[in-house]
Amino acid sequence: MSVINWFEDRRKFGGLIGAFLEEATRSSTSSERDRRIGVNANKGLWARCDNCGNMLHVKFSKRNRSVCEERGYHLSMNSMERIELSIDPNTWIPLDEDITARDVLSFSDEDSYENRILISQEKTGLTDAVQTGIGYLNGTLVAPGVMDFHLMGGSMGSVVGEKITRLIEYATQKLLPLVLICASGGARMQEGTLSLMQMAKISSVLHLYQVQKKLLHISVLTYPTTGGVTASSGMLGDIIIAESKAYIAFAGKRVIEQTSRQKIPDDFQAAESLFDNGLLDSIVPRNLLKGVLSEIFEPYLSAPYKNKNTSKS
Repeated sequence: MSVINWFEDRRKFGGLIGAFLEEATRSSTSSERDRRIGVNANKGLWARCDNCGNMLHVKFSKRNRSVCEERGYHLSMNSMERIELSIDPNTWIPLDEDITARDVLSFSDEDSYENRILISQEKTGLTDAVQTGIGYLNGTLVAPGVMDFHLMGGSMGSVVGEKITRLIEYATQKLLPLVLICASGGARMQEGTLSLMQMAKISSVLHLYQVQKKLLHISVLTYPTTGGVTASSGMLGDIIIAESKAYIAFAGKRVIEQTSRQKIPDDFQAAESLFDNGLLDSIVPRNLLKGVLSEIFEPYLSAPYKNKNTSKS
């Protein structure tokens, strides 16, 4: 049996097989840059959906915003892919790119914290687990902070906390809407108490931003959003949006069951369950997120009190 027939028999790819064969026919004349895309970042040509097991061609998956075509599962995206999805082309201006973590505790487990940072930086091309900056979203200037789970599980250490804090302070000064896209496993244990302090720091500047300046903070929760990020910026948005089936929690399922001595449902911490219980304002598919954010900004920016506040500044 040929490879093509095997894939067809398994019915893993829906309409992707025909499109792939057509693309493969044209690929012999494609540029060297296009050929490198398929094997970049050790992804290979195919990726498996962690939820349904379907095999997805990387190029078509990227065109589909990393969403599984068969069942609509939202696959992992890095921070730059999310910025390209949400921010108008050629308008992104990064902030505080030069801040890097220090191993002030000389922490070491199977490897030293210093080595873990260096390896993660080399693998992702990032200095730490969040990118902050300013850019236009359908013509509206906003201040986005985008976390990246690919760098040490998106863990929140001193650098992540400081960059988000500085972004909020900048947005407060310039009266910009704030969008924080969360993807994190929680606080960074290699920094101990220093990582836990970031929750209070972020919450404090958000209070000034939201209550005193009456500015808009939109929180976007993706898979996964857990621990200290959920306990601070994640759940402090004026509007809280989640991607479909995103895992959102403070403590994990096993910890809750051991503590409460009760069995909890498997989907207890899925976005849909949180929405049903009133913890989220909306669940928005990834390909619609930019448009939804734009619609939210439109009445907010035209509000009479907002114009008055802007003119006084």
